[in-house]
This record gives sequence, C-alpha cells and structure tokens, in this order.
Amino acid sequence: MKTDLPSTMAAVVVHSFTDIRVEQVPLPLPGPRDILVRVAVCGVCSGDVMDWYIEAKAPLVLGHEPAGTVAAIGAEVTSFAVGDRVFMHHHAPCFVCERCRQGLYTLCPTWKRSRLDPGGMAEYVRVPEINLSDTLKLPDQVSFEDASLVEPAACAVKGMAKVGVLPGDTVLITGLGVMGMLNIQVARAFGAARIIAADRIPWRLQKALDLGADAVIDVSRQSLAEGVSRLTGGAMARRVIVGPGTTAAMADGIRACAPGGTVLFFTPTPPGILLEIEPHFLYFNEITLASSYSCGPLDTRQALDLIGRGVIAARDLVTHRFPLIEAAEAFALTARGGDSLKALVLVETS
Repeated sequence: MKTDLPSTMAAVVVHSFTDIRVEQVPLPLPGPRDILVRVAVCGVCSGDVMDWYIEAKAPLVLGHEPAGTVAAIGAEVTSFAVGDRVFMHHHAPCFVCERCRQGLYTLCPTWKRSRLDPGGMAEYVRVPEINLSDTLKLPDQVSFEDASLVEPAACAVKGMAKVGVLPGDTVLITGLGVMGMLNIQVARAFGAARIIAADRIPWRLQKALDLGADAVIDVSRQSLAEGVSRLTGGAMARRVIVGPGTTAAMADGIRACAPGGTVLFFTPTPPGILLEIEPHFLYFNEITLASSYSCGPLDTRQALDLIGRGVIAARDLVTHRFPLIEAAEAFALTARGGDSLKALVLVETS
C-alpha cells in the first residue's frame, strides 16, 4: 500500500441540518482486500436532505454518489490498480442469500450493513471488499461528473423495470427534479412511446420537454388526472411514476393510471404516514401499486452503459457545483428544491 498518504483528511460531517461542518477526520486505511479512492466529485441526493431519515443517524458523513481515482489497494486486491477511475456504490449485496437469488439485491440483509467508509463527502473513501462487486471502472469518455450520476440513474433503471415499462407504453412521470428528468431519459431508453411529465415549476416543465418529454402538465393550473385525460383522449397512462414522497402525489398518480396499469412510488414518505386509497377503484381497474428502493449491481451497470453512450450526461442535469468547504450550501440548495436540478460537491479541487 502507498505510504505517502496523509494521516487525516477533510470530510463533511452532518451533526444536524443546521450544523454541517467540514472536519479533519482520520484517513481510513484499506485492509488487504479493500481499496482507497481519492474522491473527485460527489452528488447530493434528495435523500441526503430528508431530515427524518438522516438526523437519527447523525453525526455521519453523507455522500452516496461519488466517483474518483484509486489511490491505494490492499495487498490481495487484483481487480483494481492505483490510478483506475471508478464509481463506487455505497451498498452491496451478498449474492448468496434467498433474496439475492431472487434478484432482490436491495432487500439483502447484507445490503444496508455494507457502506463506504466514511462516506462520499470526504477526500478519500475506503471501499470494503464486499463493495468492490459494485465498483465500476469508468470508460475514457465518462467524466467524473458523469459518473456521479451512475447511482441516481441506476435508481431510475430499477424503477423503470419495476413499473414494467415496455415499448409502446404511455408513461406519466410526476415531480421534475433531477430524478424526474432521469426517469424521462430512462423511460425513453426502455422504449416508451409517449412520455407525459408533470410539475408546477415552469422552467422544469420546459426542461422536461428539452430532455425528451412529449407533453407536460402544469399541476398548478389543472389536476393531474384532468391533464392526463386531455392528453390521452381519456385512455390515461399505462405506467405512472410518482416522484414526490407525499400522499397527495401518490393519490393523484393512482387516479391518472390507465386500467390494467401500474403506479410506482419512487420516493418514501416519513414513517407513520398513511395513504387513503379506494380499493373499489383499484380492484375494478386492476391497478397495481409498486415501489422501488435504491438500485442493485445490474442496475448500475446498465446506468453506466447509458451514460457511456451519451443517453445521460452531466451537462444536461448538473446545475450547481460547490467546493467541499461549501458543502452545507449544496445541501441547503438541494433541500430548497425548486432552484436546482443536480448539485455536485467537487472534492478534489477543494
């Protein structure tokens, strides 16, 4: 292992969402089967600013959308070399349990126990042996900024497969943050014939059209169901992807779904929140409800392929960049939502 590494490094430590600090922390040392990566860039996810989800775990170093360069490898590592440019997934499955054998990698008991050390918002991360199964070398044409989109794009890939998008489908996507935009791009890659996108922010509606949506609905001017009915001649949407983690958005998505269709809840609510539904409507319209959490190792590879082919690119989605020292502002911007799509923390240039 390299010996010219520092003993400490800068990391963004979240104590609460009113107390985010850049601190000096010990450099994590890789074991014989681990690698150490010098982080170049890390995206800020909307999940990073869910206070009900994050603050219970504080203090911690967030960041699960990192990319960087291998700085050191353990003595027994043969699949990576110093200098490799990589994306690292923060979770990894065991591949041998019953859920893994069913392809339900994100439900593997090992999944949440695996993690990057200490997290992507740091100058270096230790990638444990188990996570190397979903650490991917980057093609030359994929920049670090592009690579920071692998994880969120993979979430869109997994969701699209879960909702069952097929060639010829009409797909409705609600909530046009960065994940909504990625869902538009991935739905098209899956063969969707018509994509309808809905939000209440005018510039996001225009951006959705720029990225490939066929039509948009301003839900500040009409109900979602009315807009979808108008655009489809009453046929409604065969596949509905509900982006916002609110019961109102979920209920609206159900009412916009075509008979025999599927509604996917893409974002969680806080615990204890109940959704009121009408079983009569679901039953006689044979509507399926589904959800999709995170992404597995097959999804990340498919996402990297889409990025490598230029289907998804940082230039279309990244609106703000911050040095590590200003990471708190990146979190605040993401929490505000309406002012941005994707915010990145540029670690290596900090």
